[in-house]
Formats: sequence, C-alpha cells, structure tokens
Amino acid sequence: MFDQVAARYDITNVAMTFGNDALWRAATTRAVAPQPGERILDLAAGTASSSASLARSGAEVVAADFSPGMLAEGRRRHGGLRNLSFVQADATDLPFADGEFDAVTMSYGLRNVERPKKALAELFRVTKPGGRLVINEFSTPPDRRFRGLYRFYNDRVLPRVARVIGSNGEAYDYLNESIRHWPDQKTLAAWIRDAGWTDVRYRNLTFGIVALHHAVKPSDGQGASAEDASA
Repeated sequence: MFDQVAARYDITNVAMTFGNDALWRAATTRAVAPQPGERILDLAAGTASSSASLARSGAEVVAADFSPGMLAEGRRRHGGLRNLSFVQADATDLPFADGEFDAVTMSYGLRNVERPKKALAELFRVTKPGGRLVINEFSTPPDRRFRGLYRFYNDRVLPRVARVIGSNGEAYDYLNESIRHWPDQKTLAAWIRDAGWTDVRYRNLTFGIVALHHAVKPSDGQGASAEDASA
C-alpha cells in the first residue's frame, strides 16, 4: 500500500493538512534538536522529508522504513545529502546495534506498526543511555467541539481530497481508520514510559490533531518511574 502511494505521498499530505505538515515537520526537527556529529535514526521515514530536515543540521541520519517504494522515492529526492543513508527495516526488529543512536524519532508511523509497544522497546534498545526520543503522531484533539469538526473532516472531506490528488484512495481510507482507532496522548505517553523511557511528556500541535511526545533513555539503563506530563 505504501509503495503504491510513494510518488504522490508528499503532495497529498500538503493538500490534506492544508500545509500544516511542514509546520509539524519543523516542530519535530526542533524537538529532536540534532547536532553535528550525532547519529540519528528516523524510523518510518517515508520519502525522507523529515530525515532531510534533520540531516541539514550536520547530524548523520539514517532514514529507515519498511516500504522499499517509499525509500526509493526518498533516495530520488534526497539521495544527494552525504550524511543521509537509507535502510529498509522492520520497526519491531531493527537491524541496528544496542545503543547506536544519540536520538531516535518517528513521525506518523507508530500507529502503522502491528506491535507499537514492541517498536517503542526496539527504539529504546538502539538508543544510547541519555539519548532522546521524539514521536510525532496523529492524536486526539482535547476540545470536544473541535474534535467533532476534525472527525467530520476525516470522515467526509479527507477521502475525497485523497482520491482527487493521491494515487490510491483506499490507502487514505486506511489512514482515517488508523487515526480513529489510535490511542490518545496520555495512553501513548504511558506506553512510552512502560518501554523504559523517562521524562516522558507531550505537546499538542494544531489543537491536538498531532502531538509531539518527548522522552529520554535513562543514563543508568534503568526503567522509567517518572510521571508523564503535558505542556
């Protein structure tokens, strides 16, 4: 499914989000705070737009995705960045060593993983002690009235936009369903904490349509005990 939508994936995202995808990507890059010399994993990288944004900081970035079609499109668009590499990978069985990355991030991909808690544990495994996690994912708007408007858009408007601009309308029907059934911010924060991460917190973007979750791998390698917080 993702192979089929790769060619028009980015332009469809721009249309469906009214351009907010660029703002969300910039917020994610700032949250990761990549530094020159760091090694960063961008999991579920898709066409590598987020990976390229991170790589422009000078950090060494690995764009990993389960879809070879997405990776091929990413190489076509961003393969000229020398500090950006591409790896096909299963989020629940990452082909990387323990403690290999200074930071790990995942945008709009965790809800597509069959076992998201396993993916969070794998991200924990490949992160260095003291390293950081940033998850950018669709979420639940906390305001009831706005949430109703958002559901109407997802149910009635988004499928039509996807069919006009995208290459596979059924794929975007799946997108709507995956968002509808995805847990809210506090539940995801609890999953992250259960995977061993500490200092778990989240920040809503665009009224909670998406949320940025931040966390840190304990320097001593012990599991998390701190409460999650929102800001």
